Amino acid sequence: MFNEEEVIQHTYERLKKVMDGCGDSYELVFVNDGSRDRTAEIMREVSSRDEHVKLVDFSRNFGHQVAITAGMDYAEGEAVVVIDADLQDPPEVILQMIAKWKEGYEVVYAKRLKRQGETLFKKATAKMFYRLLSSMTSVEIPTDTGDFRLIDRKVCDVLRGLKEKNRYVRGLVSWVGFRQTMVEYVREERFAGETKYPLKKMIRFALDGITSFSHKPLKIASYIGFFLSFSSFLYLFFVLFQKVFTSWTVPGWASIVGVNLLFNGIVLMLLGVIGEYIGRIYDESKDRPLYIVRETRGYSDAESGGENTGVRKDNDYVR
Repeated sequence: MFNEEEVIQHTYERLKKVMDGCGDSYELVFVNDGSRDRTAEIMREVSSRDEHVKLVDFSRNFGHQVAITAGMDYAEGEAVVVIDADLQDPPEVILQMIAKWKEGYEVVYAKRLKRQGETLFKKATAKMFYRLLSSMTSVEIPTDTGDFRLIDRKVCDVLRGLKEKNRYVRGLVSWVGFRQTMVEYVREERFAGETKYPLKKMIRFALDGITSFSHKPLKIASYIGFFLSFSSFLYLFFVLFQKVFTSWTVPGWASIVGVNLLFNGIVLMLLGVIGEYIGRIYDESKDRPLYIVRETRGYSDAESGGENTGVRKDNDYVR
């Protein structure tokens, strides 16, 4: 959840209706990713009257993928379903996922047939990203899927052991393997509020996905560098030939400046690609926690008043 006060009550009601109808025991773990509105306040009140509801409240906004990680850290069930609070992913699909899980599958991901309420630009860029990621990685990441999925307890435990900071959870789920299948659904228009993934965040998310599971950008940089060096070497012979054997060379600076700008731009672009990987190495070397929890609600080891600061399972404030 991030600034979802307009929709979170409806999300809770739909989730509760679905899970009450599944016939199994359940818990609803709501992770508040540093909301600045009344989202956490609403869920504290809900947690106080519904024993199925638990709240994990971050000290600030740590990001969507980290919030998913926290949810998996705190979930106790035999299977865990990840779903965003904006109701674009219909909770009713969870029943189909549970049915597939009971057939023996350990990961059940939801594949979008349609994306209602989204612009043509977002649909086109999303489609292009998934195809690009698929072509650049050795891990088979299903196209047209998000983080809406069910994972078995053993898969959840494996994912909890993966400590990288720049996380791309749907890629990690594909990387760990296990028996996987899909269910199909139509993604609905956002119930209320506005998207939490503007273009800037989408680009950053795409970079995390590509750099987390592929070294091909570095290889492409090497190929481009080699090609440009070879082309420059051939061009040098051409210039020398003109100077020695012809009289039609025209001295000037325009072509030199143009070529320099082109090559300098390419060099800076390649340095940027390398910098993305170095930046991720830097993040890993700092070894800071993924998130910090302000309080939790609804857990049995909570302090008086139904809240507990810090990470419940590890008896620590951070993960």
